[in-house]
Amino acid sequence: MASAEAPPAGRFWPLVGAILGLDVVTKLWAERALAPVHVPHDVVGELVRFTLLYNPGAAFGLYLGGYSRWIFMGLTVIALVIIGRMYRETQRHDLPRTVALAMIFAGAIGNLIDRIRSERGVVDFIDIGIGDARWPTFNVADIGVSCGALLLAWVLWREDRAHALAAAATRAAGGSSAANG
Repeated sequence: MASAEAPPAGRFWPLVGAILGLDVVTKLWAERALAPVHVPHDVVGELVRFTLLYNPGAAFGLYLGGYSRWIFMGLTVIALVIIGRMYRETQRHDLPRTVALAMIFAGAIGNLIDRIRSERGVVDFIDIGIGDARWPTFNVADIGVSCGALLLAWVLWREDRAHALAAAATRAAGGSSAANG
């Protein structure tokens, strides 16, 4: 359902710019300060380390062979179109939805930039874990996509619940007026 009001561009684009800017700057820093690849640099002991990696695949190292780069670029463009459509349907007052979509949009663009500029893949460098039990290395764009997706899931659940409650109330009102009439 399209909004009667324009989407909240004054909130969306500044957040996209901030997340994307932070992503680009931190990746450039990582490539300069953390080279060579696969050498951990302790930040908070071994719990938080910065380790430069290039991920030619997607989240958690998903790799689809020699065409991964092109496949993931195409999927990212499709995702950006979908997020763009959702953004255009966002009501001006819906801050959680706006923030969620901006975070996903910015993160997707950040990783798309890496895929376009280098065959090596996406720059990842945030390395969290203990000993050999480590989360897959990630970046600021990944944080945006992940946190935005979680927030969007909550927003969509909330919207679906509101629609279901409204439909139930309409059915109940219709049933009681039929019984009274």
